[in-house]
Amino acid sequence: MSDDDAVDTESPDAEGDAARANGTAEATAEERSDASEDAAGDAQGDEEALAAAVAEHDDALAREVAALEAELAETREALRERDEEVDELTSKLARVKADFSNYKQRAKRKQDEIRERASEALVERLAPVRNDLLRALDQDEGSDLRPGVESTLEKFDEVLADEGVESIEPEPGEAVDPARHQVMLRVDSDRPEGAIHEVYEPGYEMGDRVLSEAKVTVSTGDGGE
Repeated sequence: MSDDDAVDTESPDAEGDAARANGTAEATAEERSDASEDAAGDAQGDEEALAAAVAEHDDALAREVAALEAELAETREALRERDEEVDELTSKLARVKADFSNYKQRAKRKQDEIRERASEALVERLAPVRNDLLRALDQDEGSDLRPGVESTLEKFDEVLADEGVESIEPEPGEAVDPARHQVMLRVDSDRPEGAIHEVYEPGYEMGDRVLSEAKVTVSTGDGGE
């Protein structure tokens, strides 16, 4: 076999190897192209997903802002209504205070008028009693004044009774009532110790109110007057 034959024999193999190399290179390039396209597709998908997430977040924020704005508007309206209510109540309170003050003044004037009329009526009823006492004093010194004084006392008691006034005149031997009796003196007496010995001056009460306490002497219990 000559050298030319050897070359010719080897040429087809070399060409095959070259073809296979070219095919491999083309396949590799195609694979790279596909990989690039896949990468681009993945990047685009990620970008679209991010854009969708951002849009959804923006919508959520927009809804939250709208809700807060609505709540703020309601709160402002409630505050406005409360301020109006406070102003109304303040004005009403001022009117009530003024009415109450006027009422107290009218009541005081009415009370003063009633007191004056009551005093006038009492004086009108006591004046004749005083006149009777003056007439009794005008009697001669030797005359008996007792009947006249007794009659005057009866009239006086009638006036007091009509006014609801009662005398406080405890019986000797009764126990002392500090609310109605005033002890003036302690005396030796055969009455029990602490018992009333004698009424020095009667007291007066009107209903449940003691106008003046009865002045009394109290026994020491030592016996003998």
